[in-house]
Amino acid sequence: MTWTTDDIGDLSGTRALITGVTGGLGGEIARELARHGASLVVTARDAAKAETTVAALRSEVPGVQVDVVELDLADLGSVARAADDVLARWDRIDLAINNAGIMIPPFRETVDGFELQIATNHLGHFAWNARLWPVLRDSSARVVAVSSVAHTTVHGIDLRSLTPEGSPRRYKRWQSYGESKLANLVFSQELHRRVTAAGLDVTSVAAHPGVASTELTKTGFSVGGGGPIGFLMHQGTHLVAQSARAGSLPVLQAATDPGLTGGEYLGPRGFRGMRGKPGPASMTRSARDPELARLLWETSERAAGADFTIA
Repeated sequence: MTWTTDDIGDLSGTRALITGVTGGLGGEIARELARHGASLVVTARDAAKAETTVAALRSEVPGVQVDVVELDLADLGSVARAADDVLARWDRIDLAINNAGIMIPPFRETVDGFELQIATNHLGHFAWNARLWPVLRDSSARVVAVSSVAHTTVHGIDLRSLTPEGSPRRYKRWQSYGESKLANLVFSQELHRRVTAAGLDVTSVAAHPGVASTELTKTGFSVGGGGPIGFLMHQGTHLVAQSARAGSLPVLQAATDPGLTGGEYLGPRGFRGMRGKPGPASMTRSARDPELARLLWETSERAAGADFTIA
């Protein structure tokens, strides 16, 4: 039977923490969770965009409890400050959705010296979850990683991109994006392994939206000045993509389906996972590789300067 948002139960009393809600996908996720009674803690880099998003949420879902935390995942100092803010204000987080991301920008290094895509999509979220781990663990939270079909386009992760020296290879936007989304999925699988080994009641699952019409391509190109290529890429995606609402469904199922016990990966079930109704998605051998997962975890701890001990 096909899962729909009608299958989401009453989320009253549930607090959901969502990164990146000013784009189409995050906004749809936040809106649907709010409609089912969840209180929201949302993050954003841009305060003005956050205010617009929150105003729209309150207009569409009267009475929703929503708070904003300023967070720039590409800045590890910002991650630390935002995590401290969350830990000071809330003693329970039931649901953490790692949604924010950037896609195929021109080459750029973050303030910490890492390539922008691996830093934003993976390392920032790794550090975010590591610093929030005490409350996530004690809340028996569900952690949802948002990956991509692009993870299937690569066969590994250049871990040198997570070192101070950086990777010496020539920068390729799509390769780096694919590796960052593979890292999201590898992280989710490894978190599942570690909480299971520790006997903790934390659920780690992942999902991808297929090819969805959001602001992701536009944002990526605009970081370094997208020009006509960025415009054409953004418009071309809109021609073939499903809606942001449709793309949000696998993430919403991953976030709310009580039948999921950890380790699952969901996505659209249509042609090549690009569109369609939500359901189980296939992951590559690299995504399931426990040795790659161990190395990624350890390298990420060093890069983020954050101890992510599960037990």
